[in-house]
Amino acid sequence: MTTPASIQPTPEFTRETMRADIARILHESPEDIGDDDSLIDLGLDSIRAMTLVTRWRDRGIAIDFSQLAEQPCLSHWWQLAEAGTGANLQNEQAR
Repeated sequence: MTTPASIQPTPEFTRETMRADIARILHESPEDIGDDDSLIDLGLDSIRAMTLVTRWRDRGIAIDFSQLAEQPCLSHWWQLAEAGTGANLQNEQAR
């Protein structure tokens, strides 16, 4: 059984891709998003965070809004994304 292409994990999803997605939704430059900056202090609200979650899930990243809310900074989010990508890849290999 195959998963639709729209939810396949994409190897080009990197920390810099995540940084660029966050910057785009905040109307900032990616260089202005530090690894440990509070994304809430930079203007991220729950609606924008949910938009990011949906976008990343569509790319195959198993990530949960509540996990992001625990520590809203890029370094933490990237750890979650790496773990989510690995879980998705393992699930695909098991099929």
